[in-house]
Amino acid sequence: MNFFILNPCVFLFPLLLLFFEKNTSAQIESDSISKINLLFVGDIMGHDPQIESAEITKNESYNYEPCFQYVKPIIEKSDLAIANLEVTLPGQPPYRGYPQFRSPNELAKALRLAGFDMLVTANNHSNDAGKKGVINTISTVKDYGFYQTGTFKNQEDRDLYYPLIVYKNGFKIAFLNYTYGTNGIKTRPPVIVNYIDEKLIETDMKLAHQLEPDAIIVITHWGKEYKYVENEKQRKLAKKIFNWGADLIIGMHPHVVQPIRELEILQKDSTYKNALVAYSLGNFISGQTTPNTEGGFIFEITLEKCKETNKVTLGEHHYIPVWRYVYQESKEKNIYFTIPTSPFENGNGTWIGMDKENQKNLNAFANKTRGHLKDSESTERIVTLGELGKVPKLSSMKKGASKSESTEKN
Repeated sequence: MNFFILNPCVFLFPLLLLFFEKNTSAQIESDSISKINLLFVGDIMGHDPQIESAEITKNESYNYEPCFQYVKPIIEKSDLAIANLEVTLPGQPPYRGYPQFRSPNELAKALRLAGFDMLVTANNHSNDAGKKGVINTISTVKDYGFYQTGTFKNQEDRDLYYPLIVYKNGFKIAFLNYTYGTNGIKTRPPVIVNYIDEKLIETDMKLAHQLEPDAIIVITHWGKEYKYVENEKQRKLAKKIFNWGADLIIGMHPHVVQPIRELEILQKDSTYKNALVAYSLGNFISGQTTPNTEGGFIFEITLEKCKETNKVTLGEHHYIPVWRYVYQESKEKNIYFTIPTSPFENGNGTWIGMDKENQKNLNAFANKTRGHLKDSESTERIVTLGELGKVPKLSSMKKGASKSESTEKN
């Protein structure tokens, strides 16, 4: 693999300065290093109230686009945005939430319009709509232009497209995706769901190495629900996956946030590489009401490649807490939003029609999330109202004001 703790390009900077005295350090970095910015979010759920809130015409048309309007400006800035789709898309009603999630195809459409590029689909709800549901979910997300992995229509499909290789910004990245189980619902041949099987993962990792990617990223559906700290089983598996050659592990499933850890991994050539695991990103959007499941965090990380040596390192990484805001548009209609917490804390929630109770809940969730991540080896990125650009001020829209009003102020 190409990852090492030290970036060899660091030693080129003094030499470059001798020849380009007028260049700023940023310009030199740009000339000598290629970068790609990756963004990950946690579980995208589809509970009954969410389906009802998106419904336009019963069993016929749905609109989920408003749900992501306050995070869309963040997602769009990334080079590659990845999410866990924890529902099936059967393509026809009945649509329903827990315990067997079946959501309208319009959910995938809204995620694509929000700026997501990849959906992973190996999770404990992969089989909720049976074999046809697995197949239609894959077809639908690919029809919308997503990269997709974790579930497959058949063995030929897996052989052709796994590990998933993505080429972007001069980088070649391998993605792998696995789940601990499917809630006891059997996978019906010929479809395939990737389960966490150590022999399988090790074999897949060997194949990934043979493809010579710049980085290998493994997305795992694991851990215990509602636990704020990873368990020993997660830690042991993470270490094995890193020893097999992964550079980054992104975890899903617990529905609450878990820590972000950096590790130094001893390689076969006796050198060390820097690896990172985010054990659980929590929920990105859901209708769950269990404490602390009303949100999670966006995880951003930069990969850096030295143009002289083609060596790749993990660059800066940050988390952005996000919270589910249920906005009461009318007595009959609620809208589910995912919002970054930092722009709307300390009274700023009034900008989007948030009452005092919701502002209190948002602040409480944001502070708890920071508390759960305080020992993590990552830092929070503060998002401002200005960064969100022209998005609707809901309280004004409710009163029939112009949609041109936005958070783009001051």
